[in-house]
Amino acid sequence: MNKVITELLKNAAQKVGIQDPVVSLEHPEDMSYGDFSSNIAMMYAKSMKIAPKVLAEKIAEECRTDLPAEIVSVDIAGPGFINFKVADSYFSKEILEVSKDAENFGKLASDKGKKVMVEYTDPNPFKIFHIGHLMANTIGESISRVIEFSGAKVIRACYQGDVGLHVAKTIWAILKDGDYKDDIKYLGDMYVIGSAKYEDDEVAKKEIVEVNKKVFEKTDAEINKIYDAGRKLSLEYFDSIYKKLGTKFDEFFFESQVADDGIKIVKEFLKKGIFEESEGAVVFPGEKYGEHTRVFINSQGLPTYEAKELGLTDLKFKKYPDMTESVVITANEQNAYFKVLLAAIKAISPEKALKMKHLSHGILRPSTGKMSSRKGNIVAAETLIEEFESLVEEKIKDREFSDADKAEVRKEVAVAGLKYTILRQAIGGDVIYDPTKALSFEGDSGPYLQYAVVRARAVLAKAGEIKKVEALPEKVEALEKLVLRFPEVIHRARSEYAPHHIVTYLIELSSAFNSYYVNNQIISEKDPVSAYRVALTKVFSEVMTNGLWVLGIQIPKKM
Repeated sequence: MNKVITELLKNAAQKVGIQDPVVSLEHPEDMSYGDFSSNIAMMYAKSMKIAPKVLAEKIAEECRTDLPAEIVSVDIAGPGFINFKVADSYFSKEILEVSKDAENFGKLASDKGKKVMVEYTDPNPFKIFHIGHLMANTIGESISRVIEFSGAKVIRACYQGDVGLHVAKTIWAILKDGDYKDDIKYLGDMYVIGSAKYEDDEVAKKEIVEVNKKVFEKTDAEINKIYDAGRKLSLEYFDSIYKKLGTKFDEFFFESQVADDGIKIVKEFLKKGIFEESEGAVVFPGEKYGEHTRVFINSQGLPTYEAKELGLTDLKFKKYPDMTESVVITANEQNAYFKVLLAAIKAISPEKALKMKHLSHGILRPSTGKMSSRKGNIVAAETLIEEFESLVEEKIKDREFSDADKAEVRKEVAVAGLKYTILRQAIGGDVIYDPTKALSFEGDSGPYLQYAVVRARAVLAKAGEIKKVEALPEKVEALEKLVLRFPEVIHRARSEYAPHHIVTYLIELSSAFNSYYVNNQIISEKDPVSAYRVALTKVFSEVMTNGLWVLGIQIPKKM
């Protein structure tokens, strides 16, 4: 119907003198105004030298002369919106059509044939997996799924800093402690000690710089032993969290893997004038490209993060030469860094730069303020997940669930509460979490969405096999209209890299289903419309299942 109305408006606009009109459609917030709305008259009124409302009426009149049977009215509202009301029978028939293959409804082909890499989470071994990584993982996983749902082949990638000063700080502190412990909290504590000494103690700073060099060169047996043990422990710890969050990476890239190539690239393009020498270091003169200057190889001859990123980019495209897009997701505190990095990549390899997309997010934080792993007031992701799980356990303690069902609900509802909290607003701003609100079974929360699906599935289980639909309702409700918008929502989320549109939609859809459930007897042997209502419930259930999958949220069997 979107295409039908778009074409109708284009033709009508051309007839009133608008050349090459661009048409965009929206849905009025109040459904009583209609099912589709366009602001085309307001867009072109100035260039046509006519009042928007007058132009809107002219366009509407042209539309009415050749109105498809499914459209029952074209009206003008406000300063010049053109609203279209679609026949109820159109929606009910569409529901029946969709119910034949509801599992695949909403899947798009717009990215078919494309290969997209999404790099996200990027925790560093020898440091805690904190709630910032939890935020990056949630956003990255959802964007990966949106792109996948749009037809692309997605390669999930994680880039981890297994070399660098943070490693050296930790290992230095362990050497001073003299008693390595195979415990992730111990590594985090040692990092805090090493970071503090690096900032405040010049002797310690020089020693840490020396440790950093030895880590790169692999010249010290004791350091190598600590490094290998700490790296292995960190990666196993990260894997346990990925499993709980429902992420499975296809590629793990490491700084140690790309450091040498990064140095080679910088030195190659130093000769070509892209980089410059400065006080014993090699820098990218960002001012020449509208950015700021950054060091790529330091005065000790070691690669910085920037140089390693060049090696990483080169490796990604070598391994996947047919990659059509490379998306990188980081915290927004890296925005300035990435602007310089992308300027350098554009100078070195313009064709790669064109395929790269950087997305940044804010911070997930408690009300106490910003966290810092350097200062030790960091909130570990594992701790936050456990806090949410404990609250869920308290909520369901009196329910007659088996131990296995309780364990499933505890984990899946807790993760849903967290992910929903992160994804409910546009990417970019900080998120302050409130566990109590996040785990509410009513209203604006992940568990509310899960509960709506569990309820719908219970109805379908009771109904059994869906019978042939013999009668359609005389009037459809908000549920039919909303459920059919799912493909539009996926398209918007994909084009804008914005999962929050899906969250907003699913909340509205769940509310519509709960109202429908209260106001209609879905299963009835006497009511001829019952089979239709069951089919509608099936479509709702599948749309919710797919929508929650895209958000990375699982659905428990019971709640």
